[in-house]
Amino acid sequence: MDLSNCKHLRFFGLQLNSLAWKCVALAVIALLLRAICLPKFSGFSGGIVQSNLFDIKNQPLPQNSESSHIEKSKFLEVPQIIWGLNNQKIAFARACLTARMLNRTLLMPSLSASLFYKEVDLLKPISFDKVFQFEKFNSLCKGFVQLSRYSEVLNGTNVFELQKGSGRKWTIEKDLDQLRHFNEHPYDEYEIIKIVGKNPFLWHDHWPVKEYAKVFECLVLVEEISKEADKVVSKIKEIGSRNGINQKLESVLYVAVHMRIEKDWMIHCKKLQQRYNISEICSSKEEIMQRVGNIMGLKTPIVIYLAIADDLLEDSSILTGWKQGLLPYEKKRLGVFEVYKKHPYLIQSAIDYEVCLRSNVFVGNSFSTFSSLVVLDRTQKMMAISGAEVCGEDAKWPSYAYNLEGESKGPRSWASNMSDVSLQAISYGSNHISCR
Repeated sequence: MDLSNCKHLRFFGLQLNSLAWKCVALAVIALLLRAICLPKFSGFSGGIVQSNLFDIKNQPLPQNSESSHIEKSKFLEVPQIIWGLNNQKIAFARACLTARMLNRTLLMPSLSASLFYKEVDLLKPISFDKVFQFEKFNSLCKGFVQLSRYSEVLNGTNVFELQKGSGRKWTIEKDLDQLRHFNEHPYDEYEIIKIVGKNPFLWHDHWPVKEYAKVFECLVLVEEISKEADKVVSKIKEIGSRNGINQKLESVLYVAVHMRIEKDWMIHCKKLQQRYNISEICSSKEEIMQRVGNIMGLKTPIVIYLAIADDLLEDSSILTGWKQGLLPYEKKRLGVFEVYKKHPYLIQSAIDYEVCLRSNVFVGNSFSTFSSLVVLDRTQKMMAISGAEVCGEDAKWPSYAYNLEGESKGPRSWASNMSDVSLQAISYGSNHISCR
């Protein structure tokens, strides 16, 4: 309604007719909506140098605003989750999102403490709640996805086994149709739908990055593992302080480099380069050192923590050849090898993930699932800060890909594309990384 039509509107106590009241009401509503809906922007001064009081683990998690009906008395059971830590996290998230699609609660799955790619019988199971906080997960993901313990199942015999399709003929469309079908009668009457077959990591992907990120946000390490990561970070900061970087431990900066040059990785990445016909997956030790040394805006001296699988490393010279001012440390030189050695593979990887996540600057490989999930985690946390840049020197916690050349022959700036319609690039890697 045009306010010019309010010719009968009178002020200072004069009587208003019904049209006038409608005009006033519309004007007031418009003002209220303007006040509520217009965003309020504030300046942000981040950057590598300014983020001295960095502590990413204490950043508040965004609250999930979306909610859905999750049937607490109906469950989804999935096979044991296997392979590397971050493959397991992706598989777990995919299982959660499948349960959400079926309006069911996911029965707490077993993870794998050991790392065997072919000898499935040798995979040592470990309970989810030995790695991540069960109650914390349900609290943070309330209304989105939920976990249940097997003790909450009332009738363990009311189970329907769902065989996942496989092979080239089992398309993403067929898989989606199957899931929709099993959300209907009579299958919705079963207390448990048990999916049998391949590892959830290999299931078809039907969900955008943002939905996976919501699940990842809810994965909080148990206190025991988090404290182990605290020990490693404290040691890094102590060394930085002794080298005159900063006298206050909490203000000491460090760079974490996920240095993939182990023998298993070099075999894998060379196969990928042949398959995709690209040459930007494998990086030599020398290329990594050179590109890390060329990061723009990086103040030296600074500690470089090398996150590397020591047992699979054949090159013992990774500590030499770095640019002056870069102080490289791996687990043994850092004096924390025993912290890692007492734990199985999965826990070791979880500690390293946390150390990389908390770093002021992270440098990884864009074809590594570990690196990709660290960057996703950091991107998500920066996006939760109003007005924060997520890329380059001005980012609060910048990340880079050393396998791709960026400015000044340094590594390319890297932030996850949160608008992606699937997790393909993060699960399998990409040389088309986002930084916007």
